[in-house]
Amino acid sequence: MKYRDAIFAMVTLALTSAALASVIYTDAYSHSAKAEVRGVRALMLVASGDNPCDPANMLSSNDSGTVQQ
Repeated sequence: MKYRDAIFAMVTLALTSAALASVIYTDAYSHSAKAEVRGVRALMLVASGDNPCDPANMLSSNDSGTVQQ
């Protein structure tokens, strides 16, 4: 019984690793990971206060709900 459980666990681990590797090497995952890193860096800069936002570059919304720069 222990050997069968160990074999099942190893096969499951191998299949899971192969599935994860196939997802990681897709372009969609790559683009979303890059976007997440850029967002985290921007959030860290603003939260730390080292690089204050320039009001001239900020986006604002008007009364009609459209975003303007």
